[in-house]
Amino acid sequence: MDARAEPTSTASERPHQGTWRSPAKDPSLSDVFRTVRVSDHNTSWRRLAAFFGPGYMVAVGYMDPGNWATSIAGGSKFGYALLFVALLSNIMAIVLQSLCARLAIGSGRDLAQACRDGYPQWAAYPLWLFAEIAIIATDVAEVIGTAIGLNLLFGIPLEIGVLLTALDVFVVLLLQRLGFRYLEAFIITMLGVIAICFAVQIAMADPEWGAVIRGFAPTTEILKNPEMLYLALGIIGATVMPHNLYLHSAIVQTRDYGTTSEQKHEALKFATIDSTLALCLALLINASILILAAAAFYTAGKTNVVELSEAQSLLHPLLGSAIAPTLFGIALLCCGLNSTVTATLAGQTVMEGFLHIRLAPWVRRLITRSVALLPAAGVTLLYGEAETGKLLILTQVVLSLQLPFAVIPLVQFTASRGKLGNLVAPRWLTAVAVVIAATIVILNAKLVYDYFIG
Repeated sequence: MDARAEPTSTASERPHQGTWRSPAKDPSLSDVFRTVRVSDHNTSWRRLAAFFGPGYMVAVGYMDPGNWATSIAGGSKFGYALLFVALLSNIMAIVLQSLCARLAIGSGRDLAQACRDGYPQWAAYPLWLFAEIAIIATDVAEVIGTAIGLNLLFGIPLEIGVLLTALDVFVVLLLQRLGFRYLEAFIITMLGVIAICFAVQIAMADPEWGAVIRGFAPTTEILKNPEMLYLALGIIGATVMPHNLYLHSAIVQTRDYGTTSEQKHEALKFATIDSTLALCLALLINASILILAAAAFYTAGKTNVVELSEAQSLLHPLLGSAIAPTLFGIALLCCGLNSTVTATLAGQTVMEGFLHIRLAPWVRRLITRSVALLPAAGVTLLYGEAETGKLLILTQVVLSLQLPFAVIPLVQFTASRGKLGNLVAPRWLTAVAVVIAATIVILNAKLVYDYFIG
């Protein structure tokens, strides 16, 4: 069981103050802050095992229902060509999530708290607004994905399924009351189910593995083809998600890793291993979605599959097995439930970190979900499920457009020795992160230009 610890600290235990305007205090997610003991374990492998969990919760955001829509659309339209984008996005994610752990352990702050302290109010409040927009876009994708999963498995009408998703907050509350490790165990179990479902479907699809390997090679056509770029940005937006950066920097601090420099360096190493391994699993699942779409749809001439329900209905005749659509629905429902948990925690982190407003988790969840229900329910009621796939892809592009407002502050803070002390990011890592941030900004500018001019 989790050992409970107070979120306050003595003067000797406070994180690096440096050039921060105020000391680190009142941690976000205070009910789970430093509740997972690490220092009690005598061996390195047991301390490493104590760190396994946050990375997998972050990995959930890299395979949410919105990611399914963009990957299926990309695979059915362009075959295996966008696998390179999935790989590139995952490399970006590994670097950025390692910086989140560095910021949290080095400063004792999550990204939202760092932005509030590091910027004047005129800049911090717009950053909060952008973060909330990103979380709402994520929630829209979860609402639609979970509703489609319920429809595919149990025949529940999409309109009713959208409304039923408001009840998933009670799953989160129950798991949080049991302890943070139970929450992590739930997430990891669901990820295992998803991985098994896709492994079976890939085996049925029997893709051309030579073409799969070539799909991981870069191609300039992505920049030349506006439609391909739109889907590529959607994949980046669905993979490197803004709310994940806020979330990871908060949940790393659920570990009670100690206060000495040596303990913090070890904590950073273990947290980075955790997130890297988890994101490699996320890459496998993301690539599997795209490979399945390419093998089942693109090769059969079905090049305009964007709806999740349409994809599921086509799997049976194309793969010749009744179990494939069922596995697709199970994996989709698991993704929706997992994303619900992480979006709830990210929403709490953003609100508490930026505004210092603490709401009960169920209140915060219902507010966010209510806002997300409006576009999801509106599109479903007015246009039916025919337009839900397009809405899913749009949410991922919105997330991609929000990314610079989370990535740039993260890179700036972790490159500052005044803010992180001896845990400051090495210059080579900062250089890589700057290239990632610049790439994201340039791709977004290209998307906006093509949208308005093209």
